[in-house]
Order: sequence, then structure tokens, then C-alpha cells
Amino acid sequence: MSKALYTAQAHVTGGRDGRGSTSDGRLDLDLRMPKELGGDGEGANPEQLFAIGYAACFSTTLALVGQQEGLDADDAEIDSLVSLIPIDGGRFKLGVELRISLPSIAGDQALDLARTAHQVCPYSNATRDNIDVTLVVNGTQL
Repeated sequence: MSKALYTAQAHVTGGRDGRGSTSDGRLDLDLRMPKELGGDGEGANPEQLFAIGYAACFSTTLALVGQQEGLDADDAEIDSLVSLIPIDGGRFKLGVELRISLPSIAGDQALDLARTAHQVCPYSNATRDNIDVTLVVNGTQL
């Protein structure tokens, strides 16, 4: 394995009804089950954190890939939906939908850029063949 460029470190106590923090102190938050799963919803949950992380990573990847292709994707906006889906045997899986808005890029260029970013993004690579990820670019589902 290659040497890591960066490693994030977090500490959690109490699981979904506990507390989570990063080693640098930038994040320190209550974790709670969402109301939809019987919790009080008074804190963040792992799906929300994953949704933010994936959207932020994908947005940066769009900008970098766009720059390489001579396109300006710095104005991209992403709505990230992360779903907890029950499957057989009392297990669960995740599903993701990234709704990508590329105001400065239209048509096939926007679709191609999102496809390329999906091949490069570390979150996309981590989830590929593990969970269903749907991309919707400027209103068009890939």
C-alpha cells in the first residue's frame, strides 16, 4: 500500500447515540438516531456525515477534472442523499443519490464531466460495487 497523503482521525463513544470528535478538534458533535428511526434527532447521524463528505469530495473532483479538461466547474452545487435501506436478515445497506448542478456547463459536457469525476473521486471508488450510487446531472439521471 502506498503512503497516505492524509489521514483523518476521529473518536466516537456511544455509537449512534453518543459523541464524536476529530483529533484536531474541528468537529465535536452529538450523535443521535434520526427521528425516522426512533431517535430524538437532536444530533448528527452517520448518514448525514457521509452525505456531506461524499458531496464535498465529489465537488472538488468535478472542479479538478474540469480544470484538466478546460472547463470551469467551480460553481458546482451538489445535493447528496444517503439512504439507509433494510435488506434481508435484519441487515442494512446504503444508497446514494448525488444531484449535481453545473450552471456553467451544459448538455453532454456536464454529463461527461460527472462520469469522469465519478471514476476519479475517492468516495466513488470506495463505494463502487458496494452500494448503489445514482448521479443526476443538471436534471438528467446517468
